[in-house]
Amino acid sequence: MVSEPVNVSEFQELARQALPKMYYDHYAVGAEDQKTLEENVKAFHRIIIRPRILVDVSRVDMSTTIMGYNTSAPIMVAPTARHKLAHPEGEVATARAAAACDTIMALSFMSTCTVEEVASSCYAVRFFQLYVYKSREISALMVQRAERNGFKAIILTVDAPRLGRREADIKNRMIAPQLKNFEGLISTEVHTDKGSNIEAFVSGTFDDSLSWKDIGWLKSITSLPILIKGILTCEDAIKAVEVGVAGIVVSNHGARQLDYSPATITVLEEVTLAVQGRNPVLFDGGVRRGTDIFKALALGAQAVMIGRPVIYGLAAKGEDGVRQVLSMLKDELELTMALSSCCSVKDITRRHVMTEQDRLHCRL
Repeated sequence: MVSEPVNVSEFQELARQALPKMYYDHYAVGAEDQKTLEENVKAFHRIIIRPRILVDVSRVDMSTTIMGYNTSAPIMVAPTARHKLAHPEGEVATARAAAACDTIMALSFMSTCTVEEVASSCYAVRFFQLYVYKSREISALMVQRAERNGFKAIILTVDAPRLGRREADIKNRMIAPQLKNFEGLISTEVHTDKGSNIEAFVSGTFDDSLSWKDIGWLKSITSLPILIKGILTCEDAIKAVEVGVAGIVVSNHGARQLDYSPATITVLEEVTLAVQGRNPVLFDGGVRRGTDIFKALALGAQAVMIGRPVIYGLAAKGEDGVRQVLSMLKDELELTMALSSCCSVKDITRRHVMTEQDRLHCRL
């Protein structure tokens, strides 16, 4: 008899047991040698928490605001694709779980439930993630649908002009389902003898000419605030502020794009220092513990996004599994805050963590 998971990492094994190998591999693997995938998690282990003592922590308040919206904790559901491969109810189940946990969900452009199905499933604050297609009118139509259905922000993913080399998908000849959002607009069914049909689809549809000037185009077709997801350097963070986006997401696409790109937690502070408070900075990549969330907040993130653990919870136990994952992370964050003498999110400061770079400076 399988024991109940006591942390979010244990949901991964439950998901592996529940899913066909093709689908589990699709969610779990990273690009090429998967060094960045490994480092996304391990880099957190090298950051030390510096707890304070003798502070009244009888009440710990994790509530905060994300892009001006109140939420129970600095945690969001990251935009991840094709939830129906994990569970028959797909993104609708994820949306209900997020709403029950008072957590903002970002819906993927590549979702297997429609924008309308997710919007009508429950009342909640939601953001919409966007890819730009070569057929710009399709992307524009999706933005309009999201806006019409009450989504509160657009998250533009900018780190995928082409699809990273995901070798498990190639070996498994990964076949993705048709996406209902695009029925009547474009076929997402691709036949190829070269491996993954997802790779073939992306190469034929994603606009690899997308550049900074196109932020103006996106701003011209929506009144929603725009966040850029995929920033890893101070140079791009400064550029994002200059073109007038409303927020930044530090992300390496779950280590699924460019292998040997940096683990996101190692560049978070570089980005937040460059932004200098002019834009909110969200964080994505490798979060598996409440201590990870605490570390990201100490290094300047306003909130973190949770990707794979949500999928694993969905695969293992459906909507209830997603609720468990989010609740576990919230409980762990609250405990970490209490043991570090932080009664609110605002109490978490840079002085609460020591990075590898800090330790190097101490030795010099």
